[in-house]
Parts: sequence; C-alpha cells; structure tokens
Amino acid sequence: MKAEKLREMPLDELERQTGELKRKLFNLRFQRATGQLANTAGLKKARQDVARVLTISAEKTQEQEERR
Repeated sequence: MKAEKLREMPLDELERQTGELKRKLFNLRFQRATGQLANTAGLKKARQDVARVLTISAEKTQEQEERR
C-alpha cells in the first residue's frame, strides 16, 4: 500500500486498516507454521504494510495534538 494513499485517509480508517493488516499477518504466520504458505515474501510485505500504517497513524495523531 502506498504511503500517499494512507496519508489521505482519516485516522479512524487507518485504525481499521491496521486491524485488517494485523489479521492478515496472523493468518500468514499461521500458514507458515502449518507448512501451507508457498510465498514467504508475503510475510515481509505484510510486516512493512503494518509498520507503514502505524507510522502514518502516529504522525496524524501527533499533528492533531500539536493543533490543540
């Protein structure tokens, strides 16, 4: 997911996106543990997506606090 699109999203949408990505990451880890995961590169991408969303979410939260 592109950071530009994430920056356009409101904070509540980012939180929802974080939950979805964490669920996806959990499922990928579970598939790897059971030997069903064929493409292990998906794990790295999912971790990076979660980190990207959390970073942008933190930036937006900080901006809101600075405006107060």
